Amino acid sequence: MSKNPLAIIFVSNGPGELATWVKPLARELHKQIEMRPPSQSSAISLNLVLVPCPNANGHENLAAQKWLQFEKIIKAKNFWELIFRPNRFGLWPTKGLVIFLGGDQFWSVLLSARLGYLHMTYAEWIARWPFWNDRILAMSDNILQRVPKRIQNRCSVIGDLTADLSEAAKIDDPLPPGKWIALMPGSKSSKLKIGIPFFLDVADKISESMPNCRFIVPLAPTTNIDELKYFASRKNPISKQYNSGIKSILKSNNKEKRGILITEKSTVILIQEKHPAYNDLIQCDLAITTVGANTAELGALSIPMIVVVPTQHLLVMEAWDGLIGLIARLPILKWCLGLLISLIKMRNRGFMAWPNISAKRMIVPERIGHITPNQIAKEAMDWLNAPSRLSGQKKDLQMLRGNKGAKKKFCQQIINLLKEKNLLN
Repeated sequence: MSKNPLAIIFVSNGPGELATWVKPLARELHKQIEMRPPSQSSAISLNLVLVPCPNANGHENLAAQKWLQFEKIIKAKNFWELIFRPNRFGLWPTKGLVIFLGGDQFWSVLLSARLGYLHMTYAEWIARWPFWNDRILAMSDNILQRVPKRIQNRCSVIGDLTADLSEAAKIDDPLPPGKWIALMPGSKSSKLKIGIPFFLDVADKISESMPNCRFIVPLAPTTNIDELKYFASRKNPISKQYNSGIKSILKSNNKEKRGILITEKSTVILIQEKHPAYNDLIQCDLAITTVGANTAELGALSIPMIVVVPTQHLLVMEAWDGLIGLIARLPILKWCLGLLISLIKMRNRGFMAWPNISAKRMIVPERIGHITPNQIAKEAMDWLNAPSRLSGQKKDLQMLRGNKGAKKKFCQQIINLLKEKNLLN
């Protein structure tokens, strides 16, 4: 127990980081330290600060509230107000720890400096501000080697946080027999505008040729069935370019644990509203997904995938990361620069799926460009009709997984640092 009031603050950004890093780590930390909430008697509080990021969709705070893990959740739009007027969000203890778990590492450095708190970074690829860290927790030895030698004693290799995802995956509610495809169109509106009509069209085309194939959509925690309906309807201009649509949707109930979507061409697609949907995903033979943290989740679960980004729609540029995505969202410039940005990005892009980035080679297919539902449907059926190819990709993904146990090691490092600074008994 802390001697005096103490705040632990997770800093993160988009839905992928929240699902794969923040949520599992918060739950594990609550097991190891008594904190608020739920313990109202504890002097330690666990809090979440969301930071500005083009990968966010604005609903991250709503998803995090449902987990009941955090005393305070600060929205990304309030980040600068937190920096300039922190007491607008309640009194903060004089001592605390800020932990980077996604976004731009500078934001967590800035917040820790503003509050006068200790600072810790989980470095997946690189620690960008090593001297501003009291501890750096690295995914691999490569990161440790890039830390300046005189502060390498601050860095510990704990492994891959996403590798622990498979621990939560157990088949307690079997899917009906058949070949199952998970459709993962994304969580941001800029991706859903394209992904939902595109993926529904893909499902219709596969179902027409392979009637025994079944489909499930694991909804991201920051989206919902109403958004599915909207982006599949004619209110979404992009949906008019596809032969897809929704005839009906039934939400899950006490009897049916999964919702049911029926397309206008009578393809049945199950909807899993609970998150994470690992229990359903591990039963799938293949996933068709857009880019993002979901490719890391699928890789950690060793689920074969096809990664799809149709760039024929100008709006897809809004889903790119970094400066290019920011420019593409500017109302005046995006129409003028959209085509130029697409050409530059496509010509110079590296790998976009996390397994390929990690392996530095093509392990999962990336279909990015002027692609059609017909092409993706055909490729998906080719994979399903070649069990040895699916098995080969699954083995490649399994070999990429880091050592499990990073979650527990992370929590122990937090405890060790707080004890070292006499902030924890």
